[in-house]
Amino acid sequence: MKQRVKAYLLLLCLFLGLTGPVAHGTELVVIVPASSPIEHLTLKQLARIYRRKILLGPSGTPWFPLNLPATHPLRTAFSKKVLGRLPEEMETYWNTQYFKGILPPYVVASEEAMQQYVRSTPGAVGYVPACRLNGQVKVVAILPLPKIPNLDCQ
Repeated sequence: MKQRVKAYLLLLCLFLGLTGPVAHGTELVVIVPASSPIEHLTLKQLARIYRRKILLGPSGTPWFPLNLPATHPLRTAFSKKVLGRLPEEMETYWNTQYFKGILPPYVVASEEAMQQYVRSTPGAVGYVPACRLNGQVKVVAILPLPKIPNLDCQ
């Protein structure tokens, strides 16, 4: 099972053109429900989904972007890579959006909760380290990141 996931990640990485020296870093995977018709999301699409600029997917299903807690190192890395800002730097943005009736992405407590929510919620999109994939979700993007301290993926 793990070898099949690794092979799939490598093929997806090659397909997306995200090859390169990632062995010294962390591969973060963006996930959607296994039943989702979405096959691939770009960084630009992810940024628009996570900023709530795109509210509906191609089939009309609402997007439900998920985040880990603001202090989680994976959230920090994801935010920098996709949004170009740290989670705390997005606070002013979300205060402005709130008064327009737009809420920020829902925060889940853990990587396990992220996968469980994504697995069971149409339109959900989240992220986890590739080494923690449980095989019950679909990978739609791979983001090579620098090594993240306290992330025990071996």
